[in-house]
Amino acid sequence: METVIQRLNGDLPGGNELYIKRDDLLPFSMGGNKVRIAEAFFQDMREKGCDVMVVYGSRHSNLCRVLSNLCCSRGVDCVMICSHEDKEETASTNNTYLIEWAGAQVVHCPKSQIALTVERVMEDQMARGKRPYYIYGDKFGRGNEGTAAKAYAQAYQEIRTFEQEQGWEFDQIFCPSGTGATQSGLICGHLLAGDRKRILGVMISSRETQRAFDVIREGVKDYFLKAGKELPEQYEQEILLLDDYRQGGYGRYDERIESCIHEQYRRNGIPLDPVYTAKAFWGMQEYLKETGIKKNKILFLHTGGGPLFYDFLKKEGAKSGRC
Repeated sequence: METVIQRLNGDLPGGNELYIKRDDLLPFSMGGNKVRIAEAFFQDMREKGCDVMVVYGSRHSNLCRVLSNLCCSRGVDCVMICSHEDKEETASTNNTYLIEWAGAQVVHCPKSQIALTVERVMEDQMARGKRPYYIYGDKFGRGNEGTAAKAYAQAYQEIRTFEQEQGWEFDQIFCPSGTGATQSGLICGHLLAGDRKRILGVMISSRETQRAFDVIREGVKDYFLKAGKELPEQYEQEILLLDDYRQGGYGRYDERIESCIHEQYRRNGIPLDPVYTAKAFWGMQEYLKETGIKKNKILFLHTGGGPLFYDFLKKEGAKSGRC
């Protein structure tokens, strides 16, 4: 399950060379990093003898889209717990439609009642004689961090292979950081390789920064524990989160993010979405300008979100009268 790494036109400020890993092109359910993570969850569910997948996310969720599709394709029931803020827009997205197409049972709840809803759904499934599997562990979303991290600990080797073929290493890797699973895995791969690069997560969610740090830390610890490997003592120093570029939180963006989407599509044919990838890409650009980093080789991990790109495209068409 490999994807290409390509150099983009138009290097970053400071003479930095920009490359992108196209995980949005992974060949299942419109691709994205969640294809790798979904496979890791599905394997873990099977190993634990469970027969119902319980997932959690918002109406934008790429993970819920891929997991519901994966379950449908393999004949496994899927329940999606969909949370929302009190005043959050509730209009359906393309991901919403695809989740419904896959036949997932959708359970709505306020964000303040996620744990209670998870508990109720799990109890309901067990009362039906099922063995439910909640992807995040317990009802508070703890206990299964290492499973998702495993996917990108393995994917890190693809980056290493590319570097070996080129005869050099990347200095920095940037990725969107939401649930933290992708960044956790990349850090694990980096620690196992013992290389010198930095893994920087650009926060795109409303999650409190310390909580995000703790989730990534637990992901790294859990992965090394399950893999039976020794965790380096100073591993926490490798958890680098950029929390200045999230523009108010998950799903929120402004004309700067819109401009980033337009520019990268016109210049490189790269579809970025405003919820995850464009926000992280813009944050990366701003960080490099602000810090004055020069002449580095930079890799941006495109984590997917194709359906959300088309949501944005439809809104742009409506604004211009072309929809």
